[in-house]
Amino acid sequence: MVYYHTLGDLQENDRLIYNDPMHPLWGFSIGLTENKDYMVLYTTESTSGNALSFREMKGSSDTFTPIVTGFENDFSLLDIVNERFYIITNYKAPNYRLIAVDPSNPSEDGWVDVIPEKEVVLRGVQLTGGKMFASYMKDAHSKIEVYAYDGSYLYDIEAGIGSIGGFGGKMTDTITFYSFTSFTTPAIIYMYNIVKNESTEYSRSAIDFDSDAYETRQVFYTSKDGTKVPLFITHKKGLKLTGSAPTLLYGYGGFNISQTPGFRTTIIPLLENDGIYAVANLRGGGEYGEEWHKAGTLMQKQNVFDDFIAAAEYLIDNAYTNRSKLAIKGGSNGGLLVGAVVNQRPDLFAVALPAVGVMDMLRYHKFTIGRYWATDYGTAED
Repeated sequence: MVYYHTLGDLQENDRLIYNDPMHPLWGFSIGLTENKDYMVLYTTESTSGNALSFREMKGSSDTFTPIVTGFENDFSLLDIVNERFYIITNYKAPNYRLIAVDPSNPSEDGWVDVIPEKEVVLRGVQLTGGKMFASYMKDAHSKIEVYAYDGSYLYDIEAGIGSIGGFGGKMTDTITFYSFTSFTTPAIIYMYNIVKNESTEYSRSAIDFDSDAYETRQVFYTSKDGTKVPLFITHKKGLKLTGSAPTLLYGYGGFNISQTPGFRTTIIPLLENDGIYAVANLRGGGEYGEEWHKAGTLMQKQNVFDDFIAAAEYLIDNAYTNRSKLAIKGGSNGGLLVGAVVNQRPDLFAVALPAVGVMDMLRYHKFTIGRYWATDYGTAED
């Protein structure tokens, strides 16, 4: 159920916006277009895919008009531009695309590509200051392309290997903000002049860390079935690779979640003491779109474990570390990953840190929100 609540008012005065008693386990969320002409309803039954519908705020009907009714794909409505809904989706586009949908004819035959699918993954679009800021992911790090509202390309916003986020605001704004971070760079916030295409540093994290003393390289190693998998490796500049460095290898590999560069204060002691921090971009994540995600789910879940094992073998074979100095870590789905590989290859690791791991794969779906994970894992009843 979705209710409208006024801050400071009594809960008993809340107004029911939407209810579907036939599907008590479905999830619902509501949004509004910037001009407040339309209310948007998202419906989910798992962590992947959603239905999408809308209704006019000024209309007399409380009925929502469906754009999509199934849960097979992702649909995210950004706003309304020139009387068209702008929607990001992976429907018929595993790497995502931006489409325009006419509210008066929301059926698929009226959908039009604004930014077609590319070889790199479209992670999101911000409609700010008369421009579209499209965030792409290329080999697990950020790339920003700027477009006009009609989909014509304007320019890139350059950055190094790292993660960029932000560019939010209203369509009439002339100033916006974005952040940049990497494995060696604490978060920096920039103020961006949309009219002049100029970035100015606005704020940076006050962390006692010399970024210039460290480096990150990205390599691509070969997994068991021949698939090339990205691996970020961070350490002190000039560190001699003798195969003896204490190394922490991190992985996740699930639910279309990408492991992109980001600064973590918890790894500073490791780096300061000549250690190595490595992050593997395993299948099951979203680094290369929906096909990469699906390749690490259900009956293909072993691919994730094979990718992680191959990352460890790469670090050993290339003289970064050895079995007695290698630790692995992952949380939640990553905890499952660590639990699986330490049982499959106990000879390969000295330390395993499975944080809040999903370990009971026979019964996980029967407790709390576990049922929503079945799209990645399947269940024992399948």
